[in-house]
Amino acid sequence: MEISGYCEDKFGEVKKAFEKNLNEGKECGASFSVTIEGKTVIDLWGGYADAAKTKPWTKDTIVNVYSLSKVATAICVLMLVDRKIIDVDAPVADYWPEFAQSGKEKITVGHLLSHTAGLPGFDEVLELKDLYNWKKITEVLSRQKPWWDDRKRSGYHLYTFGFLLGEVVKRVSKKSLGQFLKEEITGPMDIDFHIGITDLERPRVAELIPPKAGIMGKIMMKMMGIIMRKTLFEKVFTNPMIDETWHEDVMSKEWQSAEIPAANGHGNAGAVAKIGTILANGGELDGVRFLSHEIIEKALESRTEGKDLVINMPIKFGLGLAINSDGGLINKFCPNPRSLYWGGYGGSLIVADLDEKMSLAYVMNKQGYKMVGDSRAKRLTKALYSSL
Repeated sequence: MEISGYCEDKFGEVKKAFEKNLNEGKECGASFSVTIEGKTVIDLWGGYADAAKTKPWTKDTIVNVYSLSKVATAICVLMLVDRKIIDVDAPVADYWPEFAQSGKEKITVGHLLSHTAGLPGFDEVLELKDLYNWKKITEVLSRQKPWWDDRKRSGYHLYTFGFLLGEVVKRVSKKSLGQFLKEEITGPMDIDFHIGITDLERPRVAELIPPKAGIMGKIMMKMMGIIMRKTLFEKVFTNPMIDETWHEDVMSKEWQSAEIPAANGHGNAGAVAKIGTILANGGELDGVRFLSHEIIEKALESRTEGKDLVINMPIKFGLGLAINSDGGLINKFCPNPRSLYWGGYGGSLIVADLDEKMSLAYVMNKQGYKMVGDSRAKRLTKALYSSL
C-alpha cells in the first residue's frame, strides 16, 4: 500500500515497519507520529479509511481512538490543577457537592485521576445510549457507593473516568470537557482532536473494523460470561452491554456527537502525538506553555501500583496516565521509566517519554483485541527506540 507523510532519514526502519504492517494485511488504515523536543520527526499514514478499501486514509482522516481520549481529559484537569483552581488532594465534593453521597465524602480528585475512586462501572443497568446523556450519568455516579474502600488499589474506570473528571471540570470552569479542550488546547494549537464531533468533521471519520467483524459480540460475551463470570471486569465491561451491534453504535452520529471523555475522542496519530508532546516536552507545545514542570513531575509520582482490580494486569498509575514500570504493559518495548502512557481498545497507543522528550502515537481502524501491547504498535516502537 502507498505510504504518505514525513519521516526523517534516521528513522527509516520505522517507516519500513509501518509499511510491513500495511503490506502484511495487519492494517486497513493507520497513522504513526513522533515528536522529539516538540519537533515532528515522523508523521506517516497509509491504507484505507473504510473496510471496503474504497477511501484512502489521508492526512486529514480521523478515527475514534477510544481510551486514548483519557489522556486529553487528564491534561485538561492537570491544567486546572496548575492554575490552582482544582486541588488533587481536595475532596471531589468540594467542587461537586452532590458527589458526597454513599460514602464518597473523602474521595479526592487525585483518586479519580488514578483510577482508585472505586467507581469503575455502574450499579444501575444502562444501555449504550445512556452514555449520551451527561446529566443522567453524573447523577447515577453521584448516588453510587464505591465498590471498594482501599484508595491505594486501582480498578480501571472504563467510561466513568471521563464523566467523573468532566463533571469536576464543568463545575469549576462552566465548560464541558470537550469545550474546554477545544478552547484551551486543540483550537488555539490547530490540533485535529475532538471529544464530540460536528457534522463538519464527520465525513473524515474512518470506519472502525472490529476484530472478526460480525462475531465479535459473541466471542466477547462467551469470554466474559464463562471465563470471567462475577468479576469486576465483567461488571464494568458488560454494563452497558457490548454486543454484535456495538460497532454500528460507535459509528453513529449519536455516539460521535456526544461527549464521552474517556472513550469517544476522535483524531489521528499526528494530533494525538501533539497532545502527548505537552507532557513529553516539559509542558510546552510550539512555544506555548500548558503545564508547569512541577505538575508533570507530580503526574509521574506513583499513586497506586500492583495488579489492577478490573483488568487484572500490573499497572502503576500517576495522575491520569500509567507510568512505565517493571512488569508493566509497555516495559518490553519502552526502556525509559520516566514515561507516561495509555492505550485505546483495538490497539492504539500513546507514550510520552520524558527522558527522550519524545511523544509517540499510533492510531488505526482495524482493531485487535488488546488495549495495550498490540503487535503492530510493538513493531513500530521497537524500530523507533532502536533508531534513537
